[in-house]
Amino acid sequence: MTEFITKRVGNIRNDVLSGITVALALVPEAVAFAFVAGVDPLVGLYAAFMIGLITSIFGGRPGMISGATGALAVVMVNLVAEGNAMGAAGANLGLYYLFLTVMLMGVIQMLAGVFKLGKFVRLIPHPVMMGFVNGLAIVIFLSQLGMFTKKVAGEKVWLQGTELFLMIGFVGLTMLIMWGLPKIKATKKLPEALIAILVVSAIVIFGGLDMATVGSFIREGGGEGLKGGFPVPVLETFTKIPLNFETFTFIFPYALILAAIGLIESLMTLNLIDDITETRGNTNRECLAQGGANIITGLFGGMGGCAMIGQSIINIKGGGRGRLSGITAAVFLLMFILFASSLIEQVPIAALVGVMFMVVIGTFAWSSFRIANKIPVADLIVLILVSSLTVIFDLAIAVIAGVIVSALVFSWENAKMIRARKRMREDGTKVYEIWGPLFFGSISSFNEKFDVKNDPDNVLIDFVESRISDHSALEALFVLVEKYQSAGKTIKLKHLSEDCKVLMYKASDKFHNVIIEDVDDPRYHLAANPEAFPKPLNEYKF
Repeated sequence: MTEFITKRVGNIRNDVLSGITVALALVPEAVAFAFVAGVDPLVGLYAAFMIGLITSIFGGRPGMISGATGALAVVMVNLVAEGNAMGAAGANLGLYYLFLTVMLMGVIQMLAGVFKLGKFVRLIPHPVMMGFVNGLAIVIFLSQLGMFTKKVAGEKVWLQGTELFLMIGFVGLTMLIMWGLPKIKATKKLPEALIAILVVSAIVIFGGLDMATVGSFIREGGGEGLKGGFPVPVLETFTKIPLNFETFTFIFPYALILAAIGLIESLMTLNLIDDITETRGNTNRECLAQGGANIITGLFGGMGGCAMIGQSIINIKGGGRGRLSGITAAVFLLMFILFASSLIEQVPIAALVGVMFMVVIGTFAWSSFRIANKIPVADLIVLILVSSLTVIFDLAIAVIAGVIVSALVFSWENAKMIRARKRMREDGTKVYEIWGPLFFGSISSFNEKFDVKNDPDNVLIDFVESRISDHSALEALFVLVEKYQSAGKTIKLKHLSEDCKVLMYKASDKFHNVIIEDVDDPRYHLAANPEAFPKPLNEYKF
């Protein structure tokens, strides 16, 4: 019992410390994504708090962190702009359209959970998964490069001279601390990211160095600061926007896209965390939690969100495994907003950039280079395609394109597997023994196997090693049977699956005379004579 309690306390400590680290890393990310979407920083911070808290409590993957994300923000910017244009001059209703869209997005995600659509993430091939991981790692890396700029006369320019060297130096110091601390035995149980942030912050603050901080980053983007109150329901959403069919037709396409992107990123991140922790999350429960979180977030003035791969990796590597880690991150983020805004605003951006660079290094599937010449060319193309599309467009387009290409390659390869062995029986019947799946892709090859004109009067097609996979295959059988019957020849079909027989009987009564209802198993036969096995079966070696 003492050992159990000790382990339990250790887990709680890891969850809490890792949660604090994640909360610090969430601040600039949420603020940056709010700027991308064209809304106030608090809209992004409230989203990170509410979504992070709700999904941590009710979600299907303990240890996974959710919040405002860039994948959603790039879609929201157009929504907000069009929403502002729809209102009267100076009305700026885009923000309210955003809140309403986020609520509808949540409803769609909850429906996906109710209808158990989360299981379809299993259909995503491994090359698509690797491409997703690599693409997001590149996106995270590129997003951090913007921190090496500053505004001069309203335009962003790259840092130069002392400012650039200080930035690079402290980013490197942060990464060095995170790399070196785990090698010191006494600090293995402490989250290296949190220690690195605290050490670098202390050096910058007490050294009086002039460097970009969280506070200067917010003010440079047009925000007034991190300080805010407790989120309250934004009921003006339902009074300032007409709740009619026109509004629905405007927000529904955006809600559908946001829901798809959110679920794809969340479920693929869930799969990644499953692999890292060697545990299994609940995809349908995660759909319900993400949907419920977005409904509440939209109601309380947040910009919506989904799982965040970067922060999730920070949490897992920091020792956060339970729901408490995500709850701690969300609660501390709210505490920062309510009470500690002045302290958090002093944290140097360099420390947070260093943490995110280490996340990039840990997230990128470096094994893709090692296996590039060992995997099929089609899989390599899919991997590169998904990575590229994730960077150029967004995650949803990349994953959908990767799945489609993988499915087409799979269909093409299986279409070439159809085979037919031909032999003649003593009674003059020609037998076609079919191997391989019969589906839309293999129909042409299947039809080429038969010679209706020159075949004898009796033909038997044996599907002992084949399976009818879809409606196209059934239609091909219908056509083939009609061709033989039109030529005045008798055709029989043998060893069809039970479901295929049912469908063919429903299609036409004539198949009762075509299909052979055999009861024998084509490959395994039971002994008719009990004396064939005089000893008990468990004494035989098969």
